[in-house]
Amino acid sequence: MLTLDSIRDIRLYQSKEGYRFSVDALLLFSFVNLPRAATIADLGAGSGIIGILLARKYPGSRVTLIELQESLVRIAGKNVELNDLADRVRVLQSDIRLLTSAEPLHQEKFDLIVSNPPFRRPRTGLISLSDERALARHELALPLEELVRTASHLLRHHGRFCLVYLPERLFDVSGCMRRYALEPKRARFVHSTSSTAAKMVLIEAVKGGRPGVKVEAPLVVYTSDGAPTTEMRQIYGAKESDDDTWPEDENR
Repeated sequence: MLTLDSIRDIRLYQSKEGYRFSVDALLLFSFVNLPRAATIADLGAGSGIIGILLARKYPGSRVTLIELQESLVRIAGKNVELNDLADRVRVLQSDIRLLTSAEPLHQEKFDLIVSNPPFRRPRTGLISLSDERALARHELALPLEELVRTASHLLRHHGRFCLVYLPERLFDVSGCMRRYALEPKRARFVHSTSSTAAKMVLIEAVKGGRPGVKVEAPLVVYTSDGAPTTEMRQIYGAKESDDDTWPEDENR
């Protein structure tokens, strides 16, 4: 069963019981700051929210949504049609690990690649490979190394790779990026409140870029009384007076 939700300027079908997009998707979308992007790919697109939002942000772009799970591919396709973007956004079902050598993408090069990857390490014996939510959030089918290798392969020279990840694995990410010619250039830490440790980090890397990273001001999601901050409301596209149902935040 699906629900129909609205966020910013798009509408989105989501599984009622399976995988649903979280705050992380909106954080990653807001982190992208290129003045223009002609070709965009979302690796592990889920229901397609990030790619669809980017297609709206860059009206002249062509966007490719890549997702492994058939159930999510079907939902992403419905969402592309729902938002009248079928002429510019395509959905491909593929194992991301195979895209460096298999059709249909190994000859394409992108200006921008984004990914909200499965970054949690699984606990042995507790997670099923048939669980839609588990595959989307745990490193069961897409290890970090394979994601970064594929992103580097698909990017043009000086193309950008943006992803959201766990701060405790920041050095894993940066080291892996450099092994595949991706130089971290921007980072922004995300905090639940101004008094808590970072729960996520947003990273932008440039293929073939020079060393040197800019750490931006922290992004705070909630005020001390638990309400979304003004910046988060702007990211979500809500007014101060709106009483919205906010997307899931499993890291809160």
